[in-house]
Amino acid sequence: MQTAADAGDAATLLAAVPAGRRVALVDPRFVGHVHALRLGLTDPRFAAATVPGALTAQPEARGALLRALRRTTAAVGAGAPVVAPDTDPAPDDRTVPGRIAVALEAEGTAVKRPELGSLTATVPTDAGARATAESARDGVDDEAVRLRSAVKAHDGFFTTFAISPYSRYIARWCARRGLTPNQVTTASLITALIAAGAAATGTRGGYVAAGILLLVSFVLDCTDGQLARYSLQYSTMGAWLDATFDRAKEYAYYAGLAIGAVRGGDDVWVLALGAMVLQACRHVVDFSFNEANHDAVANTSPTAALSDKLDSVGWTVWARRMIVLPIGERWAMIAVLTALTTPRIVFYALLIGCALAACYTTAGRLLRSLTRRASRTDRAAQALADLADSGPLAQGVAAVAPGLRGAFTAPAVALLGTLVMIGAALFLPYGSWLTVAAAAVYVLLSGLAVARPLKGALDWLVPPFFRAAEYVTILVLAARSDAPHAVPAAFGLVSAVAYHHYDTVYRIRGGTGAPPQWLVRTIGGHEGRTALVAVLAAVLTHAAGFTTALTALAVAVALVVLVESIRFWVSSSAPAVHDEGELA
Repeated sequence: MQTAADAGDAATLLAAVPAGRRVALVDPRFVGHVHALRLGLTDPRFAAATVPGALTAQPEARGALLRALRRTTAAVGAGAPVVAPDTDPAPDDRTVPGRIAVALEAEGTAVKRPELGSLTATVPTDAGARATAESARDGVDDEAVRLRSAVKAHDGFFTTFAISPYSRYIARWCARRGLTPNQVTTASLITALIAAGAAATGTRGGYVAAGILLLVSFVLDCTDGQLARYSLQYSTMGAWLDATFDRAKEYAYYAGLAIGAVRGGDDVWVLALGAMVLQACRHVVDFSFNEANHDAVANTSPTAALSDKLDSVGWTVWARRMIVLPIGERWAMIAVLTALTTPRIVFYALLIGCALAACYTTAGRLLRSLTRRASRTDRAAQALADLADSGPLAQGVAAVAPGLRGAFTAPAVALLGTLVMIGAALFLPYGSWLTVAAAAVYVLLSGLAVARPLKGALDWLVPPFFRAAEYVTILVLAARSDAPHAVPAAFGLVSAVAYHHYDTVYRIRGGTGAPPQWLVRTIGGHEGRTALVAVLAAVLTHAAGFTTALTALAVAVALVVLVESIRFWVSSSAPAVHDEGELA
């Protein structure tokens, strides 16, 4: 830390700092909480940030900072006082850091101004103002504020009242010992995998241990995010780990329960895969709707207004959050039922609970979509097209037949294709070439569904329909085959494909767009994989061959998507995603 005599000296000192370092300007008369400075000066997610009396710039904003400082110096004079006259209309911008922040924004550099709440951050101009500021600072315990702000602003009932009251202190303990959120995230994954292994023993003791370990894993899962917020350690790797490990833990645990049940003489692999498919389809409904309406204009939905009114009544907020069965409630239910009952009962409860939650959330989204007056943007249409995951076959159809959709809407065409595909898998003789013909119809209808930009009121339903068609077709064909271990192989295939779809979601939410087209083409798109599984079921009449083919396909998809995903998320181009609202 160096002290500048005036604005001109500050410019000289900043220019001498190595280019790869973050720099900060703090007015020497600053009065406030340490955590206010921490929020303004150490958050790695923003190129530039400011609180009253302080400003920081990451390396990418250093050039703009120096230009703004020199312009400010030229305007007020190199040796001018750091406080402007009291007639300045924006008191927080009277200091040199405040003026530079305004200049940065005028140049086009975004400057983050974090919400400070009860924290104090100010630059008093006289003794009376300093005494008032110091009194306000001393009247608020900034460590208590820091602990409270470590907890998500919006979370589920179980997480809020059963986990966060003590997990925040675990987060502080980890921070004081130099542990990182990524290390805690990894510990959560390892704990969940051990829980899955305990469930796979198929013994009552193993089930009890699995339930306890699953809850411990969830506590760590909450702790990693709280540690990131407490210590402001946001990273691209952390975003990727947190986004994907939750799904990996849950699906690994489903597999462990299924293995344990088989050891006990009860094959529940179909239920395990069904629970995974339902949960993944629930998520894509949420993601697709949110992306479709992320930047929609002129939202006048009376359903949304009713929702806001319900949120004003305290108990309805918690009731509605519990109805959707978020991850806290879901894992608590799984853990307790694992310890006290059987895997079959666990999966029955999951299927019933997730189905009811899916009906509730989807009905609400349908009502909002049908009752709103909004125009969707090109960005929203592109996000839906990316979420659709159309491969070369569907893209080829869309390219040559953009006008054939006629009077049918995109979701109607996608739904028809989904019903044709799932109906054929369910009701035609297993291995029939008619199922392959149905897959060809599905490819055609999939292409027609995305032949035009997805800007309709219900076009966000297209990706969920495609996910249901692919996942359910794989499930049904594997379940109907006589091949031993076909359903576990299908479980692996759906897991790999679902990982690709979740990775797509978090890339879009990070603002970098979907995975590259070569990846989508390489793994065939949803329609290509669906058609391929139908062909494999028809060609490989030998029982073991179908299982081998599903396993090989699962391994191939997993390798391609994991290698590309890891390359992307550890690269410098990946965004630092910090999600405050995800409950699932």
